Amino acid sequence: MSVRGIRGAVTVDSNDAKLIASATLDMMKELVEQNELSPVDICSVLITVTNDLDETFPAQSIRQLSGWELVPLMCALEVPVKGSLERCIRVMALVNTDKGQEDIKHVYLGGAKALRPDLSTK
Repeated sequence: MSVRGIRGAVTVDSNDAKLIASATLDMMKELVEQNELSPVDICSVLITVTNDLDETFPAQSIRQLSGWELVPLMCALEVPVKGSLERCIRVMALVNTDKGQEDIKHVYLGGAKALRPDLSTK
């Protein structure tokens, strides 16, 4: 078994706590489903947000998922590069898996598809 990193990102239309929570949950559910994971497979998740999203902590919404109570989660601010994608939530999930790197499915939703069009499947 190896530890693999899985990336995910999603954008929201506005700095609204409900939208941030909903988009975060959608992204994490998709990441877990596409990679056939359960919470016990997750080592930790680093979540970043752009500096225009300050209405809530995305980690709070992830805690609502069943079985995620003990998964280490940390929120941080994304590096504010001029011209970068706005209103974006990104994750880096470290997981225990038997899958090879080439079998990992990264999840980019909404406007975040522009970050990695080569990896965006939906």
